[in-house]
Amino acid sequence: MDTQTPDKEGCYYNRTVDFFYEKSGKNISDFWRPRDYVIVSMGMTVCFIVIFSNLLVIAAILKNRRFHFPIYYLLGNLALADLFSGVSYLHLMFHTGPWTIKLSKYQWFVRQGLIDTSLTASVLNLLAVAVERHQTIFNMQLHSKMSTRRVFVIIVFIWLVAIIMGLVPTMGWHCLCDLPNCSTMAPLYSRSYLVFWAVLNLLTFSIMVAVYTRIFVYVRRKSKQMSQHTSQMRHRETVLGLMKTVSMILGFFVLCWTPGLVVLLLDGLGCVKCQVLLYEKYFLVLAECNSFVNPIIYSFRDKDMRRTFKEILCCLCRRNGNHKGLSEVHFNTLDHETYKSRTAGTVLKKNGTPLIRDGPADVPAASENWD
Repeated sequence: MDTQTPDKEGCYYNRTVDFFYEKSGKNISDFWRPRDYVIVSMGMTVCFIVIFSNLLVIAAILKNRRFHFPIYYLLGNLALADLFSGVSYLHLMFHTGPWTIKLSKYQWFVRQGLIDTSLTASVLNLLAVAVERHQTIFNMQLHSKMSTRRVFVIIVFIWLVAIIMGLVPTMGWHCLCDLPNCSTMAPLYSRSYLVFWAVLNLLTFSIMVAVYTRIFVYVRRKSKQMSQHTSQMRHRETVLGLMKTVSMILGFFVLCWTPGLVVLLLDGLGCVKCQVLLYEKYFLVLAECNSFVNPIIYSFRDKDMRRTFKEILCCLCRRNGNHKGLSEVHFNTLDHETYKSRTAGTVLKKNGTPLIRDGPADVPAASENWD
C-alpha cells in the first residue's frame, strides 16, 4: 500500500500522500507558517502535560492499596488510554504540517490509527465505568464484587477492540480505490468511515449520558428513604461523591471530543460550506486537552489521591502506615464508611475470617479487594 505497490484499475496505490491531499483540496504548505508553529507548540505542550499527569495517576493507583478496586482499575485504564493518546498526539506533532509530505502512506495510516485507537480505548473505558457504576449503585454498593480477573479480561477486551478499530482503515476501509469518496480532513480515509466512526462515538456518548442520568434519578429517590439513618447517609454521600467525580470525567470528555466528532461527521457527509479545515487543528488540540483534565479532577476531588501524588513527587520511600487524612469528598473505599459507623471493637469478617481486630479508633479499615 505504498508507492512501490503497483496500481490497479481504479486504484491509486502507487501515489504519494501529497497526491491524495491535492485531490481532496487539503493543500500542504512547503514551509512553516506562523499558524503551524502555534498549533505544534500548543500541541507539544499539551502532550507533555498529558503524559506526565497520567503517569502520575497510574503510579498512584498502583501505589495506594485503597485504590485496588474494579472502579479504580477501570479509571487507571482510562488514564492509560489518555497516556497513549498523549504519545499518539506527540507522534502526530512530529509528522504534521510540511512534514506530512515526507510520509509514506503506511506512515500516514499509522499516524491516524494511533489517534483512532486512543479515542476508542477512552470511549470503551468510559462505557465500562458506566456499566460498573450502574451495577453497583442499583445494588447500593460503593464497589463492584467483580473479580480482579474479570476486570483485567474487560481491560484486555477494550484494547483489542480499540486496536482493531484503529486498523480498520488500513485493512481496507480507505479511499485509495474510491478517490471521489476521500475525506477532506483525512484525505486517505473514506467519508463513509468517518460517518461510521463519528456516529458510533456520538451514540456511545448519548448512551453513557442516559445511563448516568438514570443512576442519578435512582440515587436521589433512594436517598430520601435513607435520610433517617446516619450510617446509610454516609454511604449515600460516598456514592454521590464517587458518582460526581466519574460524571465530571464523562462530562469533560464529551465537551472536549464532541466538537471534533461533529466536524468529522460534517466532513464525512460532504458539507462543502462548513469549512472544516479552519477548525480541524484547534478541535484536535481541544480533544487532546481532555487527557489531562482527569488527573486534575482526581486531585481536586480526592484528598487521598492528592496525598499519593505528593508522595510520588517527593520520592518518598516509605508508605504512611496509618493513612491519616481521608478524603473530604468521600471518594474512597466503602471500608472507611463502614468503619465510621461501627465502634473500635467491631470485627469485620470475610468468609468467616476476621479482617479487623480491636485496635485504636484512628486506624481505618483495611483496604482489601473483596471480590
